Amino acid sequence: MNFEKVKKRFIPMSETMLYILLSLRQERHGYGIMQYVKEITHERITLGAGTIYQTLGKLEKDGLISPTREEDRKKFYVMTELGEQVLVEEARRIKEIYENVEGLL
Repeated sequence: MNFEKVKKRFIPMSETMLYILLSLRQERHGYGIMQYVKEITHERITLGAGTIYQTLGKLEKDGLISPTREEDRKKFYVMTELGEQVLVEEARRIKEIYENVEGLL
C-alpha cells in the first residue's frame, strides 16, 4: 500500500495505536508492548490483549509493522519504514496541535 493511502487510513491515529506503533521502534512481542506502553505513560494507559492483537493485525495487514520471529509461542514485531513514515507524520500533526494550544497551559 502506498504512503498516501496509508496516511488517509491511519491519520489521525488513535492514542492506543500510536503507542503500539511507537513501541515497535524496537522489536517486541504483545506482552512486551503492554509493559512498555504502561511504563512510558506512567500507567495511564493499560492495554488489554484484545486491543493489542487486533491493532497488531491491522498494522501488519497494512504494512506498518512486520513480524520478525516466533519464540516460545510469542510473536515478535518491528515497525517498517512505512510505519515510521506514518508515525513521523502523526507526530507532526500532534506537534502542530500542541503549538496551537501551548498558551492554554
